[in-house]
Amino acid sequence: MKIIPFLLLGFLCFLRADDRPNVIFILADDMGYGDVQALNPKSKIPTPHLNRLAKEGMTFTDAHSPSAVCTPTRYAVLTGRYCWRSRLKSGVQNGYGTPLIEKERPTVASHLKQAGYHTAVIGKWHLGLGFEKDAKGQWDWSTPLGHSPVDLGFDRSLIIPASLDFPPYVYVEGRKITGLPDRTQPKQGFPGYLREGELGSDFSIIDCLDRLTKESGDHIAKRAKEKNPFFLYFPLTAPHKPVSPHPRFQGKSKLGPYGDFVMQVDWTVGQVMKAVDDAGIKDNTLIIYTSDNASFMYRESDKDKPHHLSDETEQRYFVGDHTANGPWRGTKADVWEGGHRVPTFARWPKGIKAGTVCKETICLVDLFATASELAKAKLPKPNEAAPDSFSWVPLFKGKPGQFRRAPVINHSAAGMFAIRMDEWKLVLGNGSGGRQQPKGRRFTPPWQLFNLEEDPTETTDLASREPEQVQRMEAALFQILANDKSRK
Repeated sequence: MKIIPFLLLGFLCFLRADDRPNVIFILADDMGYGDVQALNPKSKIPTPHLNRLAKEGMTFTDAHSPSAVCTPTRYAVLTGRYCWRSRLKSGVQNGYGTPLIEKERPTVASHLKQAGYHTAVIGKWHLGLGFEKDAKGQWDWSTPLGHSPVDLGFDRSLIIPASLDFPPYVYVEGRKITGLPDRTQPKQGFPGYLREGELGSDFSIIDCLDRLTKESGDHIAKRAKEKNPFFLYFPLTAPHKPVSPHPRFQGKSKLGPYGDFVMQVDWTVGQVMKAVDDAGIKDNTLIIYTSDNASFMYRESDKDKPHHLSDETEQRYFVGDHTANGPWRGTKADVWEGGHRVPTFARWPKGIKAGTVCKETICLVDLFATASELAKAKLPKPNEAAPDSFSWVPLFKGKPGQFRRAPVINHSAAGMFAIRMDEWKLVLGNGSGGRQQPKGRRFTPPWQLFNLEEDPTETTDLASREPEQVQRMEAALFQILANDKSRK
């Protein structure tokens, strides 16, 4: 009879065992599709760690950021909601921006926290923090922030306010700045581009990425010892401007400061993978690597014109040296593929077959639904949370036939919309909506229609030849806009 309590205890322990995967989401800042050798074999920039991530997991060849610039993509990633549904209709915020994520809105962090996950963010925030001014109109550094990530579902938060070229240059832990500003960072030009502004006493521009990388590795090692699974959101500061690679990477790529910085990003990913492997949690830890939008480096076809190797202050590569955005048309900020088709890889030995390739069209707004399914947590109704998010789990399992996704909507820096349906892409405007000429204007005809299967570089506009296709896609886009959701 004494065996029964023992068996009962064992059964209860079994029930308490948590086999749900840890989730690490690494979001690079402005890395292009062509910056990674696993996607661009012609690239001369060594990316051994990202290549390994691709080899040990799944490569997504048709993955998109919801926006072609920083802030709106980050909003969508964390809320499962396209940012153009918020008050931010174009552009990005600065380091002092008004908080964009509403406190009452569920985030992937708050959702996973309710499901028993430990949640953390270490890296670049860029969604507003609620900085306040004192009676004299000066920034009040002593008052705790009123809209930190810890107010949005994160158990732990160590962040910088925005992109590394925006002041204030400070670390924020929880609701407090770790080193009060006691200096002013001077303005600098490209490649080490910086805006003038307040600089924290413990802040070093050149060491920032290393600091965040070490904190992430230590965090992984600590959480690996705990019983509950964890979610780590690790938004990097690179290779976004300032293009300031650490001295140990300078000159290593032979492709200028930008190439060196890409190498440092690759090393950073390697450090995360090492932390996971060393902690003994590799098999049941999902690592997703992607970018918030594409690279800002232009493509130059004339080798006699200035470019990044002849003049490092140039934000362009001669095509014979490097194509940061691969074969795609355009750059960061554009509605063209080169603005939002981003490098994306996922490794999860327990759930993803190594060396696989997924060609399905996906979007980073899908993180919420994906994490929810992995956490075995019921996804809220679309009118409650994550109205535009769809789970990638069927794709992880090699079952694309079970992946049912609404058309992906892309958005440029100036607010230009595009909709993707199968091989077709419709741009509802007459230009890039970003940096490339012609910039055009949104909702200004003629619309532009491309067949990406036959014309992946968007050179041939088929709108006049395919009016019925234009009408179908136009109707689908306006319905998604009007319904305030794309998930049923």
